[in-house]
Amino acid sequence: MSIITLTTDLGTNDSYLASVKGSIYSELSNVRIVDISNNINKYDIQQAAYVVNSCFSDFPKDTIHIISVNDELSISNEHLAVKAFGHYFIGADNGIFSLLFHEINPDKIVKLNLSLTTNSLTFSCKNIFVPAACHIARGGTLEVIGTPVTDFSNKKIQLKPVLQADTIRGAVIYIDSYGNTVTNISKNVFEKVRRDRKFDILFGREEEKISVISKQYNEVLLSEKIAIFGENNLLQIAINQGNANKLLGIKMHEIIRIEFK
Repeated sequence: MSIITLTTDLGTNDSYLASVKGSIYSELSNVRIVDISNNINKYDIQQAAYVVNSCFSDFPKDTIHIISVNDELSISNEHLAVKAFGHYFIGADNGIFSLLFHEINPDKIVKLNLSLTTNSLTFSCKNIFVPAACHIARGGTLEVIGTPVTDFSNKKIQLKPVLQADTIRGAVIYIDSYGNTVTNISKNVFEKVRRDRKFDILFGREEEKISVISKQYNEVLLSEKIAIFGENNLLQIAINQGNANKLLGIKMHEIIRIEFK
């Protein structure tokens, strides 16, 4: 049974999401639909990329991932189907694929050229992405539904931490539903600059700092702040059973500084 995942900013209060799922089932009754998240902030491709990147590899190979965020068709926002890491990704060429694949070149990319059965150009997820996903799920090739792209280039540069001999300057790139703030500082980068030295992680209000990396949230007392590398090996600033985003005043894109000594 094929798996089609959905990552969208459609929300769950309107009929849009149900319409997308109904369209999939109308084409394929023997398919499994998995919601990664339909509550992505409106038009926020960075959040969508982070969420998809955090979990797509947990799905079986050949899973088809529909990403519907800021996807209205235009000359500068064409629709692509991409094969990479043994998975298929369908979405708009609005920079999200650059965020997903900034370190590798996808195996195959096509610009979708499906014939529309409707005059509506505003519901790309249902009218373009769903037929493409169902075609792939039936065993169809990308070349049938699109024109090969050989000159793929990054539209948006991945926000990377700034590294100096004794300092790392990163930024908050995601805040989860628990209020944990995720940074763009990876464990590999941290260890490379650290070289077994002591350190202070500085953030939020000037007096806020953490000087230890924990392995579990419960290594500190309830309501205490903590630094931890999550499952995706990115540094998080959190509070044990609390909301770091609100209690520590940490916001999206805020600078997180690590000083080594």
